[in-house]
Amino acid sequence: MTSHQSYDVAIIGAGPAGLSAAVELKRLGVASIVVLERESTAGGIPRHCGHSPFGMREFQRVLSGPDYAARLVAEAHTSGAGIMTETTVTALHPGPRLEITTPEGLSEITARRVLIATGTRERSRAARLIGGTKPGGVLSTGALQGLVYLDGVKPFHRPVVLGTELVSFSALLTCRHAGIKPAAMIEPNARITAWRASRLLPALLGVPVMLATEVTAVRGGTQVEAVEVRDRNGVTRTIEADGLIVTGDFVPEASLLAASHLQTSPATRGPEFDQLLRLSDPNYFAAGNLLRPVETAGWCWNEGRTAARMIARSLAGTLPDSKTRIAITATGDALKYVAPQRLAEDTADGGLRHLQVRVKRPVRGTLALVAGGRILWSRRISALAERRILVPIEPLPPEAAGAELMLTED
Repeated sequence: MTSHQSYDVAIIGAGPAGLSAAVELKRLGVASIVVLERESTAGGIPRHCGHSPFGMREFQRVLSGPDYAARLVAEAHTSGAGIMTETTVTALHPGPRLEITTPEGLSEITARRVLIATGTRERSRAARLIGGTKPGGVLSTGALQGLVYLDGVKPFHRPVVLGTELVSFSALLTCRHAGIKPAAMIEPNARITAWRASRLLPALLGVPVMLATEVTAVRGGTQVEAVEVRDRNGVTRTIEADGLIVTGDFVPEASLLAASHLQTSPATRGPEFDQLLRLSDPNYFAAGNLLRPVETAGWCWNEGRTAARMIARSLAGTLPDSKTRIAITATGDALKYVAPQRLAEDTADGGLRHLQVRVKRPVRGTLALVAGGRILWSRRISALAERRILVPIEPLPPEAAGAELMLTED
């Protein structure tokens, strides 16, 4: 190791969650804070999004992604928090102790507490098992936005967009900004994943939306030349295109956790955490889309502030014991995950007040919170995939040893 530095709090990730946490921690009087960011410029994903709306919750005004990111960074600098860019954390250890690499070489950081706010990423073409050749021109939304907004590059002229999540429509806006006209928007499900009103955008842009259709292969040499698709009836067709934008289907950016001592959740693929945003090692906390993909920048910003308050209380010794009071499980094959996965001994003022649930597919039925054979809370739901469902924590009694979220479908 070439050097060693110590801080009260080290924050991994300079997106909305990490930066808002840094500002809040300084407001609460925490002396030494460093934010570690692997990119050359802080600001997170919004920095790549040249469109609006951002900032309505945080700043009560509509901002573009880059303006929003710049304002978050400026607030962090003004607060006195340090930001180290081009700094990659390579390992997490008890202590807490972090191994990092910078342009100057290897180093090590120790901190009294660590907040992990590394966000989320879109699943790749390979992870989605799309066959064919391996030409250039297959990009995620994030990669597309980086090329268009940060580098001024027009990577293709007529791509196919795979997915209809909110980020998929963000990809359409990025294409419009760059003068790119997508050939089609492909959705494997029978309806779009985002709100129905979102369908107005491709209609206005003249982009056909093909539902109940999957991308089966990509063809081309050095660049994409065609995308093969198959509909629900098994009918295949070839769409002439020079690119494929693989959007949505998010997973937490949790590679750091895989080789660490921290427990992870198979359902969310992020860390296990309690309602105080505390991980299995109580010196580590997490916030933002690392916890469960995917939420808005404003939600992550607010969650970063909540995490900061919990960290400040932890430093002051006023958080309850980290021993799990209630383990939370999800029952039913339609439930994708529940988070947090456990509750600490006390709810602690200012912690999360709700469990967050998502479903894998469109469902109608009754969602119930059950403990000790008793239904403590229930609600009729009609939900689509990737819609946030909130379940109050308050009904859970202190004596409960565990609780289940059960979905009974109609």
